[in-house]
Amino acid sequence: MTQGTRDRVLIAKPGLDGHDRGAKVVAFALREAGCEVIYLGLRRTAEQIMTAAAQEDVDVVGASILSGAHLPLAAQLVAARTAQGLDSIPIVIGGTVPPGDVDRLRELGIADVFPVGTPIDDVVARITKLSRDADLERWESVRE
Repeated sequence: MTQGTRDRVLIAKPGLDGHDRGAKVVAFALREAGCEVIYLGLRRTAEQIMTAAAQEDVDVVGASILSGAHLPLAAQLVAARTAQGLDSIPIVIGGTVPPGDVDRLRELGIADVFPVGTPIDDVVARITKLSRDADLERWESVRE
């Protein structure tokens, strides 16, 4: 996020999952909170998502996964982020995530996890905080 601008968040549905209501609810809530949201929609590859993140100069990438494939899809997103030199962009995962997989997702490099039932106000607050923290880190690295 460039200083003085709104948080920019990309929301996408990786993999073959065809249910996007939750992703749309999160996108709407983030817009209502003042964020600029880019919604890529369904059935995106990790490479497509991270390419769009670079093109759109986003602060945070959010992936909604309900298919149960959150671990391999998260690994693909992190690998695509690294391959494109975008390690300063945090990735968050929301959806059907068993409690036992939250730590594993964090170990893979996911910044935050929002299992089904996470209050939408918490989702918005945590994503906007990540956006601002990531922005601050980028500004500090430029000054060094």
